[in-house]
Amino acid sequence: MLKGNVRGLQHLGLPVTDLERSKAFYSQLGFTVAMTAELPADEGVIHVAMLTVGGFVLELYQLAGAARDEIGARHDGHIDHVALDVADVEQAFADARAAGLEPLEDAPVYLPFWEHGVKYFNVRGPDGEKVEFNQFLT
Repeated sequence: MLKGNVRGLQHLGLPVTDLERSKAFYSQLGFTVAMTAELPADEGVIHVAMLTVGGFVLELYQLAGAARDEIGARHDGHIDHVALDVADVEQAFADARAAGLEPLEDAPVYLPFWEHGVKYFNVRGPDGEKVEFNQFLT
């Protein structure tokens, strides 16, 4: 079941309107850039930076087009998702479906992040928040 698969908090996802400005801000707070990536998207490129401090990982990402504009119009609620670290994302996906949760993706999604990539999927919490289940691949 999911309880035995979740190992703890993996990262917090924060959409931003200006990635460089946000990286500079968080660097002033002691964060360091651990990795960056660019992902192709329908309206352009999604720019991503993973920042760390004291074992905590903050995912900053800058969307493109209308999605970026929507982020800029928010006043509160900028945090997009909380990611839980799982030992086996495929098993977590199966367990989530068996528990009656409805993943937002059809299957775990691969991203070329970190050394060997990651796989993740999301579910919605009771108030609409996204909870991501994420596995570092080895």
